[in-house]
Amino acid sequence: PRMVALMYAMLLVGMVGSGLLYSVLLSSFSPLRLIQVIQGSASVVLAMNLLAMWKQEPRRPDLTAPSQPRADRFESAWRVFMATPGHRRFFVSVFMGTAAFSMQDIILEPYGAEVLGLTVSQTSFLTVLLAGGALLAFWLSARALKTGYTPNFLAAMGALVGTLAFSLVIFSEPLGSPFMFQSGTSLIGFGGGLFSIGTLSAAMAMESGGHTGLALGAWGAVQATSLGLSMALGGGLRDLVSGLALHGDLGGVLTSVGAGYSAVYHLELLLLFMTLVALGPLVKSFKHSPKGEAFGLAEFPG
Repeated sequence: PRMVALMYAMLLVGMVGSGLLYSVLLSSFSPLRLIQVIQGSASVVLAMNLLAMWKQEPRRPDLTAPSQPRADRFESAWRVFMATPGHRRFFVSVFMGTAAFSMQDIILEPYGAEVLGLTVSQTSFLTVLLAGGALLAFWLSARALKTGYTPNFLAAMGALVGTLAFSLVIFSEPLGSPFMFQSGTSLIGFGGGLFSIGTLSAAMAMESGGHTGLALGAWGAVQATSLGLSMALGGGLRDLVSGLALHGDLGGVLTSVGAGYSAVYHLELLLLFMTLVALGPLVKSFKHSPKGEAFGLAEFPG
């Protein structure tokens, strides 16, 4: 759990740092500058990945030999794991909640630029707001889990924060308020962080027949699948509804460029309420006696 916490924290720190750097590099925007930034980013990513992977996992033929004993088939282990009461409901909650927070991923910056008139530098800074909110959620979650708050309760609180966040984003268009939009963006990161850490901690606690690793892998698979499908759906729905609105097919009221974005945000609100309904029976209590093994960063060696 502490290694996962370290990985999650470094991911968010990287997002904050890169978002700040992009805001500075794109402050004097031009198509050539954008191409240069993209090319430079690709080169840095390639170099950092090669450096990170170098001699990271040496070959161990003694551990992968065919003569080594193998565990039961995945199908039978998965059937036993999902038969445990509450597991199916939990992963349905993870899927819907992840979709609710991720559907806006590829349309948030275009929304700020196209609807609210933000500059490229300002929209790049939205990544900093998202990651900053998630980092704050990470810190508060670690403290809350240490004092005994249950992981599913944290996940439910994240979904509740998400309903406020998307409401602010929706109302920022008619009110013409970039500040309201930026506040909503920060809360999306905060609520999504609470939800992710809450569900991840709950998955780590699923010790059903020694299937802790299976639970963590299932959490990652469900989250990744939901993330990919929801981003594709969000972009496609935005394009479809915006096209209908601009052609007047949705009536005289819905003719603004923000109609497609608003449709996605409203769908995310619906998914968050559905997530709360699914999570409800799993939140049996707000707190329990802390066990001493909290979700937080491990100390560095030495």
